[in-house]
Amino acid sequence: MVVAAAERSGGHLEPARVVAAARPWPVLPCADMNFDEELMPRQLPVDDWDTAEDFDPTVPPRTPQEYLKRVQIEASRCPDVVVAKIDPRKLKSHQTVNVSLSGCQPAPAGFSPSLRWQQQQSIDKHRDHWKTQPLDSNVLLPSSEDEEGWKKFCLGEKLYLNSSPITNEINSPGIDYVQVGFPPLLSIVSRMSQPTVFNILEYLISWFGDKKLYPELGRWLYALLACIEKPLLPEAHSLIRQLARRCSEVRAKLENPEDGELSALNLLICLVARYFEQCDLADNEEC
Repeated sequence: MVVAAAERSGGHLEPARVVAAARPWPVLPCADMNFDEELMPRQLPVDDWDTAEDFDPTVPPRTPQEYLKRVQIEASRCPDVVVAKIDPRKLKSHQTVNVSLSGCQPAPAGFSPSLRWQQQQSIDKHRDHWKTQPLDSNVLLPSSEDEEGWKKFCLGEKLYLNSSPITNEINSPGIDYVQVGFPPLLSIVSRMSQPTVFNILEYLISWFGDKKLYPELGRWLYALLACIEKPLLPEAHSLIRQLARRCSEVRAKLENPEDGELSALNLLICLVARYFEQCDLADNEEC
């Protein structure tokens, strides 16, 4: 063993060789620790001594005991918390991708709503009344974990499977809701629990990730936002912010401020920013 050889020779012992020899043992506690409250026993006990008389940092350790004492003293002098000083200007030149997870993309000039319009938007809930109303016999709600079932239920098989616009009107006679999707009636959404609301919202936001805001999707997103209770739970907080950022991405790609999709995008961003008080996502002015 390297330590034993050094003791017999009486010569100086290099710290690196001691570390190599003692590597399988746990790190020694600092000198100022309360050994009576240790969780594990000390493997290499080192006696205390008067550092003012016995310790000279300029002299190399002569024995393993002196080396271990030096390690304890240096560890006890380390601060409990060390904060790295990083100059962000030095890192900026090496930045290859800029990702913002906090705010929405700013609206192009003429595409953002006025502050007055945003303040007039509100969500009225009548859940106690509508949750007692019976559902039609053709309305079969999927289970909360059935992602594909809810996408078909909300969007309709025609839109969900083909991602094509629906030309039929919701209120036209003889409409096949399985094909065009069920509207978010209050009698349907009012009986949903909060976990179910969060699941469906997550399913639809995921589907919205690479598509436009179809009217069927927009109606359901608005209705689900109306069902979210305040104060926000962490999962709801993350979902609505994700929705607002996605809406801002779609809005930033619009070419005409008269686009019919713009008002729906602005409304969803407004509800998230103003009603749910996510002020950093708001358009134009602070909340």
